[in-house]
Amino acid sequence: MPIAVRTFTTPAEAAAVLSSDRSARFLAGGTLVMRALNEGDVSIGTIVRLDDRALTQVRASGARVTIGAGVTLAQILRERELAFLHAPARLIGGPAVRTMGTVGGNLFAPSPYGDLAVALLALDATVSVMGGYGARDVALEEFLAGRDRFAGSIVLSVSCDRPANPESFRFRKVARVKPKGVSVLSIAASLPAVGGRVSNPRIAYGAMAPTAIRAKAAERALEGRTLDESGVSAAVAAAAEGTSPATDAIASAWYRREVVGVHLRRLLLGRDA
Repeated sequence: MPIAVRTFTTPAEAAAVLSSDRSARFLAGGTLVMRALNEGDVSIGTIVRLDDRALTQVRASGARVTIGAGVTLAQILRERELAFLHAPARLIGGPAVRTMGTVGGNLFAPSPYGDLAVALLALDATVSVMGGYGARDVALEEFLAGRDRFAGSIVLSVSCDRPANPESFRFRKVARVKPKGVSVLSIAASLPAVGGRVSNPRIAYGAMAPTAIRAKAAERALEGRTLDESGVSAAVAAAAEGTSPATDAIASAWYRREVVGVHLRRLLLGRDA
């Protein structure tokens, strides 16, 4: 089956084709779309590309940083403004994947992939999306929950506030092959503190549901607590609440539920083991 490749210079033009042609797929880094093509996905009839420099730019204004959807994982690792995202970016794939894989593409990665989306969810990120009816900003949590609805749209950028200090944001990836294996699970946590007690924590999981999710029960249990053994115990006990992991070649759903509390405890206490 022949594949048409169409290149546009504005997001609006590209989004118009994606929203009107069910066989169209947007090509950014290609780590998802090219894999589908190579595996014989006959539903793809048109490849849409966008030549827009804004997609590869990183803009910082005060504490707020906006990352173009076409920024690669390798580019993240070169940006000092994005030092808080170096840990998750470094743990995704090898050099070839990081050179091609993009921020926008990672938001569509199926579980157990999508570790960068986990980090951005914990940071309360906002996604700028261009659809057939124009552009709008959507909370990343809402975007992930209804991701299928955005299949005909283009992600333009992702914005979030940089953590106030390095210790207030933490990321942990559990993999059988280190350092770049597929996730058994991943955890990110934003842990602002007031007077030594956690205030408004955000904890996100990867590989514990079809998309990255918030660990809201653990967040509630951690609110107002100290980050020590007694302070994190309630959050650890609630770690698996609200999750729906899958059984795959990497791990069983049972195993993921069993170990998520162990790794949440280590992350909250700042321990490697």
